[in-house]
Amino acid sequence: MSVNGEVARLKTEADEPGWEVDPDDDWGLAVIATVGRQLKLRREAAGMRAAEFGEAVGYGEDMVYKIEAGKRIPRPEYLDMADEVLGAGGLLSAMKEDVKKVRYPKKVRDLAELEAKAAELLSYGNHNLHGLLQTKEYAWALLRTRRPVNPEDQLEQALAARMARKAIYDRAPAPELSFVLEETTLRRPVGGKMVWRSQLEHLIEVGQLPNVEIQVMPTDRWNHPGTGGRVQVLKFEDGTAVGRMDDEFNGRPVHDPRQVRILELRYGIIRAEALTARQSLAFVEQLVGET
Repeated sequence: MSVNGEVARLKTEADEPGWEVDPDDDWGLAVIATVGRQLKLRREAAGMRAAEFGEAVGYGEDMVYKIEAGKRIPRPEYLDMADEVLGAGGLLSAMKEDVKKVRYPKKVRDLAELEAKAAELLSYGNHNLHGLLQTKEYAWALLRTRRPVNPEDQLEQALAARMARKAIYDRAPAPELSFVLEETTLRRPVGGKMVWRSQLEHLIEVGQLPNVEIQVMPTDRWNHPGTGGRVQVLKFEDGTAVGRMDDEFNGRPVHDPRQVRILELRYGIIRAEALTARQSLAFVEQLVGET
């Protein structure tokens, strides 16, 4: 798209919600402050006033100042146009990758970083499918069930962050991934019949990967420690681990080996109560046949 075309579009988008910097995200604040400082230095070196530059890229003078002060996250298009207008030779456009990461919520970035290092992942979920198992369409429908509904801009970023975590499947060596899913989550038609069916088919596909084991917990199996909520454990190559459970340790992540051991014990019991991986695959295939 031409610069003029982008200008026309951005004039109506400059003040959209979802592009503020999270005040609790120290790394994000530092990144946006650095980007803003570079933009300001290059604008001043080019001899352009903020108002003149804003007109060239389709932003008001006030918004230019906010971005340069690190109070607003610049859109990728903004950086591309700034690069062209200021003749930065691609240096400003190159900042898009770091800026893109800042748009992801801090807790999602932290989780993705842990998953990227994990040698083994154990996950039991009792109310919806794990993010690593969700299709894009299913995840989008699930995100839209939240109330109040977030702006489309924020939903798109949350979706992109969730999908980015699925890079874990491309790692080498591949981590061992174990999921226990409640039957009720598989029967809930999130997103409608076609999205639901596609999600079930995706589970079958992922469950056939050699490093992935998916098990289903039948609804009539109630005597297990998963009734208190989600259980998740990530183990790393150096022997350390981190885990969390909704109703234990105030729901906070724990690293102490004794506490992680409690979560592993509970997960082991949950796993033993569930259908085997082969039985679970047959169960999901049966659900697909019923849809």
